[in-house]
Amino acid sequence: MLKKMQLKKHALTAISYMLPLVVTAGLLIAIGNFTGGQVITDYSKSYSAWDALVSLGVLGMGLLAPVISGAIAYSIADRPGIAPGLFMGLIANSIGAGFLGGMLGGFIVGWFVLLLKTHLKVPKWAEGLLPMLIIPLFSTVIIGVLMYFVFGVPIVWATDALHEFLVGLQGSGRFVFGGIMGLMVGFDFGGPVNKVASLFADGMLLEKIYQPEAVKVLCSMVPPFGVTIALVLSKLFHTKKFTTEEQDNIGIAFPMGICMITEGVIPLAAVDPIRIIASSMLGCSICGALSMTFNVGSKVPSGGMFIVPTMSNPLMAFLSLFAGSLAMGILLFILKKEPKEDVKLEDIKEEELDIASITFN
Repeated sequence: MLKKMQLKKHALTAISYMLPLVVTAGLLIAIGNFTGGQVITDYSKSYSAWDALVSLGVLGMGLLAPVISGAIAYSIADRPGIAPGLFMGLIANSIGAGFLGGMLGGFIVGWFVLLLKTHLKVPKWAEGLLPMLIIPLFSTVIIGVLMYFVFGVPIVWATDALHEFLVGLQGSGRFVFGGIMGLMVGFDFGGPVNKVASLFADGMLLEKIYQPEAVKVLCSMVPPFGVTIALVLSKLFHTKKFTTEEQDNIGIAFPMGICMITEGVIPLAAVDPIRIIASSMLGCSICGALSMTFNVGSKVPSGGMFIVPTMSNPLMAFLSLFAGSLAMGILLFILKKEPKEDVKLEDIKEEELDIASITFN
C-alpha cells in the first residue's frame, strides 16, 4: 500500500499523458492567433479555419484537468480508476478548481478506488462487475459528492476571496497592485487563481484601463522563461538541477512561453510544485509590479512576445519581463536540489507514453 502512495510517480504518469495534449492544444491556439483566428462563440454564424483551430485548442486545454486526474487515478488504481478520475477532473473544471483541483481529485479518488479493490467483497456472481461497474460507480458517487461539497469548497472560497481582494486594491499604489496581480498570474499556470486575474484584466480592458492587461500578458511568459533561465544557469555553473525529462519539458515550455502559453510549465510544477510555484510567484510579482510602475499598457489581450512592441512603453515592458524571468530563474536555481538520478518512465508503467522521447531541437 505504501508503494501506491508515491506522489511523484503518479504525477509523472499523469504528465506523460497530459504533455501531448498541452503541446498540441497550445500550438493550435498559437497558430490560430497568429493568423487572426478567434474563439467561436456562435456556431450558427460563419467562421474561418483559423477560428476553428483556436477553438479546438481552447477545447483541448479544457481537457487538461480531466486528463491529469484520470491519469493519476489510473496510476494508483489501474483501469478501474480511469472513469472516476475523469469525472473528478470534470468536477474540478465545473467548480473552477483547475488543474490543481484535478490533481487533488485524482489522488483522492485513486486511493479510494484502490481501497475498494483491496477490501470490497461481493458475491461470486458479481465479481465480474467490480472493475467495470461497482467500483467506478461507488467511487464516482462518493468522491464526486465530496469534491462538490467538501474538497472543492476551499478552492472556490479562496478564488472568490482573492477576486474581492484584488478588486479592493484597485485604487492602491501601482507597485502593490501590479505585484499582487503578478502573484496571482504566477500561482497556478492558467488555473483558477490565474483566471481570476485574467478576467479582471480583461474587464479593465473593456473600461479602457490597459495596465492590468499588460501585467497579464507579461507575467504569463515569466514561468516558461524563468525555468529556461534556471536551466541555463545550471549549465553555466555545471550543476545538475533538472532530470532529463524536466530538461525536455523546458525545451517545450520555452517556445510555448513565447506565444504566451504558460501551461507548458505545468509538467514541471506537477513534479516539484513548491519550488516551481514559489519561484514563479516571485518572478511574476516583480514583473507585474515593475510593469504597473512603468505604466505599461496593452490593448491586446493575448499574443505573447509578438504583441509586446505594440504595448505602451514597450522598452519598459521588455525590461519588466526580463527582470521577472531572471528573478524566477535565479531563485529556482538556488532552491532546486540536484536530482539523485533520472526517473525512468518504465518504472512508472510499461504502457505509458514515453515523455523522454519528446524533445525540442
